Amino acid sequence: MTDLIDRRTGFWAGVAVVAGVALFFGLELREEPMSPVEMALELVKITPGVLVGVGVVLLFRMSYRQREEQLALLRDLEVARLQGQRWRNESRALLAGLGEAIDSQFSRWNLTEAEREVALLLLKGLSRKEVAGIRATTERTIRAQARSVYSKAGLTGRAALSAFFLEDLLTPIDNVT
Repeated sequence: MTDLIDRRTGFWAGVAVVAGVALFFGLELREEPMSPVEMALELVKITPGVLVGVGVVLLFRMSYRQREEQLALLRDLEVARLQGQRWRNESRALLAGLGEAIDSQFSRWNLTEAEREVALLLLKGLSRKEVAGIRATTERTIRAQARSVYSKAGLTGRAALSAFFLEDLLTPIDNVT
């Protein structure tokens, strides 16, 4: 049996089959007595009808369960959508604040507008080649601007630049062994 047809449903389907066959034979025997061969032939004749009836009941049961599961999934999806929207709303303000903090730090480092843009694109994880494509310049120019950013910031490279801004955002790891 599948998850949709549980033991209880299977049990009641079996009871319905037995009851249907018993009722049919009870009515047939009441009208006229039958030999065992005639009873077997009658059983063969009514079996498809009884099975179709049971099948219809099982299909309705499965359909009902699937509908219930669908409604539960839709409720879960709506909850997830609301949580996602709430997270986006909450993080929007935080990200705006982070953007302002990064911009302030760039000002303290006295970065030029081009250096600010390069530094921000590097912080976003773009390669120098990608930054050059976006800024419509050569990779060599981007490398020089990146070196200038690192020099003005007193940092050793891209990883140090990222760590400068991310270090305080991440939860500290306590007692790493």
